[in-house]
Amino acid sequence: MLLDDLIGAFIQNLRFQRGYSEHTIRNYRIDLRQFQAFLSEKDGELREDSHGPQLDTIDFKLFREYLGRLFSRYKRKTIARKLSAIRSFFNFLEKKGLVAGNPAADISTPKQEKYDPPFLPIDEMFRLLERPDRSKPLGLRDLAILEVFYSCGIRVSELEGLNLSGIDFEQRLIKVMGKGKKERIIPIGKSALKAVRDYMDAVIPLREKTHGSSPEGPLFLNVRGGRLSTRGIYNVVRKYAKEGLLSGDISPHALRHTFATHLLDGGADLRAVQELLGHVSLSTTQKYTHVSMDRLMEVYDKAHPRSK
Repeated sequence: MLLDDLIGAFIQNLRFQRGYSEHTIRNYRIDLRQFQAFLSEKDGELREDSHGPQLDTIDFKLFREYLGRLFSRYKRKTIARKLSAIRSFFNFLEKKGLVAGNPAADISTPKQEKYDPPFLPIDEMFRLLERPDRSKPLGLRDLAILEVFYSCGIRVSELEGLNLSGIDFEQRLIKVMGKGKKERIIPIGKSALKAVRDYMDAVIPLREKTHGSSPEGPLFLNVRGGRLSTRGIYNVVRKYAKEGLLSGDISPHALRHTFATHLLDGGADLRAVQELLGHVSLSTTQKYTHVSMDRLMEVYDKAHPRSK
């Protein structure tokens, strides 16, 4: 099989056998195509059979060279993901009996920089929610997006995949498909529900034109009536953050962190926040909540007579 075909087979395995999210699949495909382009470049020209890079050209030394190139262009977190994609790809090939071993197995993942996702203080979060123009359907859509992020703390891929059937207005719940195709039920606030309802009412003609009355149609639409993409959602958040002159690099992930931090500041239990965020490990949740813990330590040090 050609390398193109092998990458395609691996992507299908991720989607149908391993249940990876479309966001992860998209990134892995990009990472593997980038590695493939590197191999072609190393050959200088495609081989005489015009089939491109071959598996027998790939060894540990080549991986080391590729890793050096990545370090000159990307942050360590991105490099770690790209290496993970390649490592998983060769594990797949090894299990299929197409390679004798995994030449990427002994490549160490770069040590990660300590990264604390930015979050918005309550007043800035409220200021962000005031930015969309409620007199226009696009403004109502954008407001609903921001409200759902802040109300539910879901991932950008989960918001992208939200369907009409995933909203229960009576029970005030939403159903999302998380990592590994795991379904999660999350409470949603009244303000977010109102924003979603106002948006749905405003785009009835567009929705009927593109999706009819199907409850499995996407909740958030682009201007053509298709499902709003991850990139489109990022653009929405960054647009209003820029307009509002908000601090930090505000992204959908920052709104997820804002959700978790404000819950903990309000007295929520850490394990409850873990469930809401859909984390398997409590330590992952703690990464999102460092600000709250720092604040608790500050209060403790100031208030307790034996803290020093």
